[in-house]
Amino acid sequence: MRLVEILIPKEKRDAVEAVLEDEDIDYTLIEEEGREEPSVIITFPLPAPAVESVLDAIRDTGIDEDSYTVIVDAETVISERFDDLEQRYAQNTPRISREEMQARAKDLTPRFSTYLVMTIMSVVVATAGLLLDSPAVVVGSMVIAPLIGPALGASVGTVINDRPLFRRGIKLQAIGLGVGAITAAVFALVVRTTGLVPPMIDLLEISEIEGRIRPDLLSLVIAIGAGVAGAWTLTAGTSAALVGVMIAAALVPPLGVVGIGIAWANPEMALAAGVLVLVNILAINVTSLAVLWYKGYRPENWFGEDEARVATRRRTVALLVAILLLSSFLGAVSYDTYRTGAYEERVNEDVASVLELDEYDGLELVDVRVEYTDPVPFRQPDRVVVTVSHPVGTDPPAIADALQQRESVRAGSALHLPTGPLIDSKRADVVVQYSERDR
Repeated sequence: MRLVEILIPKEKRDAVEAVLEDEDIDYTLIEEEGREEPSVIITFPLPAPAVESVLDAIRDTGIDEDSYTVIVDAETVISERFDDLEQRYAQNTPRISREEMQARAKDLTPRFSTYLVMTIMSVVVATAGLLLDSPAVVVGSMVIAPLIGPALGASVGTVINDRPLFRRGIKLQAIGLGVGAITAAVFALVVRTTGLVPPMIDLLEISEIEGRIRPDLLSLVIAIGAGVAGAWTLTAGTSAALVGVMIAAALVPPLGVVGIGIAWANPEMALAAGVLVLVNILAINVTSLAVLWYKGYRPENWFGEDEARVATRRRTVALLVAILLLSSFLGAVSYDTYRTGAYEERVNEDVASVLELDEYDGLELVDVRVEYTDPVPFRQPDRVVVTVSHPVGTDPPAIADALQQRESVRAGSALHLPTGPLIDSKRADVVVQYSERDR
């Protein structure tokens, strides 16, 4: 429920009262004597879905859209006419008015200094959590990230043709991503040079990092869900705090990985995580834009609506094209994950079958690990490390040469083009490690 208070010229009183009477809305009038122009303050309660349509009807009487208007939450309204009004608007899609949404979008974006500090701190915490391989710390970094406001602000500014809000949203998103990447790189470099992590640390063995340098198309689902949920909660007038965490989940940890890749002079890692960040931020923007347009938000003036429609269409097309181009990388990762997974499964099965031969009786398979040349597509197997155990006090039979000759350790060519395969065939080197076990 909302309580609306609006200041109108006295000569418009009859026209405004007629609108309210037609809608069966209870109202009170107070004559304002302290102004040069005779004015009236009119106050009336409304269900939230009715605010926009009633205000539009009032402004159609000649009231300026910038006239003094206050909209606040009302805890309780006791009125027979209001109950009827609620039932009438209960069939409408539950959403707040255009003015409320615009105000909420502005409120979600903190002051620039606060935005900058919170972005820096969230990225620092995320980078530390990634290097510690601590999911709890990474999640904590998402809670303090202030990224929801600019993303939703840009979309709101587009659909209601509020250019300052749109420009501010785009600017803050760009600044947030740039400052976040630089902060992560500087912090990671400090951590590396001061010895806060082991000098021989293998970044690819850290699960929190690994998942963000080999993102697949499922990673895009997180960003799409965050954009839809963010816009939906904004239009419903509910708290967007939890959705902010979801949006941060799509952006903050990958930014940390970008910085780590820069600090460790690993351009492949920085590139892979950077692509994920860009795809996610674009997906959040386009999905939130689509939800707001679907929910029926438009500028108040018809000429503004045409301009907003053109801007929305152009920006949506541009975002979709960018997403499709960048998503080709995610598609490549998805295919590469499938290809390497099939290769590893084939190698595991073949190694197990070799160990079942009589000549290798006494050997038991402990582990098979495949090491690759690059962390990003398209990966080629470099080494197959096989760990086997044998009874204490016995000499294990040599098995490396037999495994090396197996066709399973050769990764076949793939993605055949008229000019030849995009991925060449490659045979991995087999390394066998022995361990002793009790008889």
